[in-house]
Amino acid sequence: MNDIVRFETNQRMSRVVKAAGLVFVGGQTSNDRTLDVKGQTQQVLAKIDGYLAQAGIDKTRLLSAQVWLADIGRDFAGMNEVWDAWVAPGNAPTRATVESKLAAPDLLVEIMVTALA
Repeated sequence: MNDIVRFETNQRMSRVVKAAGLVFVGGQTSNDRTLDVKGQTQQVLAKIDGYLAQAGIDKTRLLSAQVWLADIGRDFAGMNEVWDAWVAPGNAPTRATVESKLAAPDLLVEIMVTALA
């Protein structure tokens, strides 16, 4: 019996790992890098919804989130607007948001979450 389940895995990483009653969704970025931070955040959160569904759960099971913004001064409010509309009422996870240089200059936001299976 395999008590660790990996989704969309390759030699470098897995997009999702389900183990010990938890679901770990690795950092997600937007596929359309021409969008502003609101558009990129919407795409990222839609991807997270999809990965949670693959693991058999939804965003009401979120425990924590980590958010990286390329420019926190410019993009914090816009990202939060989309985030606040997305989070299930009464089910907000713990969250940390920091500014960081992301993997490509046109990426504005990256989000990683952990949820209860």
